[in-house]
Amino acid sequence: MTDKTTLERMIRVDQAGEFGATRIYEGQLAVMGDRGPHSGEIAAMARQEAGHRKRFDALMAERGVRPTALQPFWSVAGYALGAGTALLGPEAAMACTAAIETEIDKHYSDQLDQLEASGADPELAAMIQEFRDDEREHRDAALAMGAEKAPAYPLLSGLIRLGCRAAIRISERI
Repeated sequence: MTDKTTLERMIRVDQAGEFGATRIYEGQLAVMGDRGPHSGEIAAMARQEAGHRKRFDALMAERGVRPTALQPFWSVAGYALGAGTALLGPEAAMACTAAIETEIDKHYSDQLDQLEASGADPELAAMIQEFRDDEREHRDAALAMGAEKAPAYPLLSGLIRLGCRAAIRISERI
């Protein structure tokens, strides 16, 4: 059974993740500008993430779910991660996207499994499924744009994925 507290945690962490994604892309675009390699693709992903965030913001307001208390931290951390990876080069920026979206795909899939098993909250399940499909497209696009060619890709990807998993766990509760 999926109770109200669990549903609120799902919404809180998912909104935090979409917020973080917008900040990562803002940081990347601040460094790369609008003429850098993959800037157009990054800007398109950023617009999609902003749409996801807007829908989670509305769901939070409608249901009275509080945002994570760490939102100011995620704002700075997301922007720094985006800018930092972009400074390493376009492949590193794509490695960041691929790593984050790999973890988000797993996270959203786990949430969907839980929602489908309980039959709880079809509205939330439909949103998560739609957004998961978008995140998979972002991951696949990042890989196609050379993510695995980034300097020290296995290390970079592993560290970003570890940080993403930690951010998910923390944002569910705080």
